[in-house]
Amino acid sequence: MHSKKGLIFVLLTAIISGFSIFINKFGVTEINPYLFTWLKNTVVAIFLLSILIFFKDYKALFKLTKKQWSRLALIGLFGGSIPFLLFFKGLQLTSAASGGFIHKTMFIWVGVLALIFLKEKLNKQMFLAAILLLLGNLLLLQMNSFNIGLGEVLIFLATIFWSIETILSKNALKNLDAKTVAFGRMFFGSLFILVFLVLTGNITTIVSLNMSHVYWVLLTSVFLFFYVFTWYNGLKTISPTVATSILLLGSPITTLLNFIFLDNIVTITQVCGITLIGLGIAYAIYFLELNTQRISIANPR
Repeated sequence: MHSKKGLIFVLLTAIISGFSIFINKFGVTEINPYLFTWLKNTVVAIFLLSILIFFKDYKALFKLTKKQWSRLALIGLFGGSIPFLLFFKGLQLTSAASGGFIHKTMFIWVGVLALIFLKEKLNKQMFLAAILLLLGNLLLLQMNSFNIGLGEVLIFLATIFWSIETILSKNALKNLDAKTVAFGRMFFGSLFILVFLVLTGNITTIVSLNMSHVYWVLLTSVFLFFYVFTWYNGLKTISPTVATSILLLGSPITTLLNFIFLDNIVTITQVCGITLIGLGIAYAIYFLELNTQRISIANPR
């Protein structure tokens, strides 16, 4: 079952993602990417904690069991720290197109994990949506060749970690508020990255920050905050497979922003890719809605 409100939240997440990736390209310039990620995670964790305090939801944190705290820590480990470190290192070793395509296969691995751990049913309609989405991304990223090296392996591992985190979060959202899960992901994620920065000596690069860097950290943190806020609120009521499929809408948005503001040329091939991605997402949403209506008819209240 799902709610239309949940669909709207995930669609907003995809739109925010498209803008966020575009803006992050400027923000990460001349700053250590690991430090940049840690600073953003920390700022967003503070934002979320402030909201919990403002709405007096922070009291729920004191009522969490050890098992629930452990689950939030795992979400932070699998979603807010390790995959970022793997992904950035992988991007240093491979092309953005290859890295982007591997990352965009996440909905497949989420679907497999949801089948195993959440007992979700696989339907042939979703396979058609998957084919449209994969072909769309191949055309959008204009991949002429694909090699498997260390960079690709690291990005693939990051994608698997994020897929696992999606399943962990979906399970946690059964009993926890979306704001609490989002806070756990960002709080524990920032702690784990801080440990990495200290152990590797990257933390020393913080002394090289200037006001321009601070500005970009704050700006990108705002986008990250709205990303995690809408994502977890949407994931709470939507199938994780469909939710991660909808996220692919972010790629065409980033491409269009590059075309508008950076004068990048959008080729006919990319237009075809954008069209296929749009059709794949539309089909996934249509199938979800149709399947929900059938369930409602079969089980009237």
